[in-house]
Amino acid sequence: MRRAVIAGNWKMFKTVKEAVALVSELKKSLTEADDREIIVAPPFTSLFPLSKEIKGSVIKLSAQDCFWEKEGAYTGQVSPLMLKDAGCSHVIIGHSERRQYFAETDETVNRKARASLDAGLIPIMCIGEMLEEREEGETFAVLETQLQGGMQDIPVKETEGFIIAYEPVWAIGTGKTATPEQAEEVHAFIRGRLEKAYSRTVAQGIRILYGGSVKPENIDALMAKPDIDGALVGGASLKADSFSRICQFIRAC
Repeated sequence: MRRAVIAGNWKMFKTVKEAVALVSELKKSLTEADDREIIVAPPFTSLFPLSKEIKGSVIKLSAQDCFWEKEGAYTGQVSPLMLKDAGCSHVIIGHSERRQYFAETDETVNRKARASLDAGLIPIMCIGEMLEEREEGETFAVLETQLQGGMQDIPVKETEGFIIAYEPVWAIGTGKTATPEQAEEVHAFIRGRLEKAYSRTVAQGIRILYGGSVKPENIDALMAKPDIDGALVGGASLKADSFSRICQFIRAC
């Protein structure tokens, strides 16, 4: 069985003081995680303070983005090497908000993925369709293009630990959620394309997360599906009680 992953993307929320306080609360309730990984992704400013706060806990640390160069004259950018040095084990790349507002492309996602792997970070690569693309029946075509572009030239040996997050853009922050059946259909499609690109063994090892208004009320039903390996959580990760409940989802018997 693939080990489940629950990752909280805090986006542009929480000062350093607030971030430390939230993780301090999470540590009280999240004391065991043998069959699942728990990750928080705060803003850059809180990464190093949180790396110290989570030491000895079950919580891992992710950045929300990175640049693809190790260093250089790139004002405002942060390299994967710097993130690793700050205590990160993971990094989110290709989030729909980065694509929508900051001109992220499949090519730049790929460059970030390869740079992250070179630095020893595990990428959480986001893919997902817009509402109009779903309504026009283009969901699978869009996802296949994003998947192929984002994983271009990534060899089999680098896929171990690689995480993909399916985030239907129409469900992010809208309160709308793909039904467990809709999500499973897409996750199965993604796994099928991974099998085509690599092998069945590789495809069965890559974890695919669902993201899109994940809440305590729907996490159990989502996690009951065979190809849904976890969740990338937005708003519900900003409060200790709701995120803890999501992390403590109940597995189907």
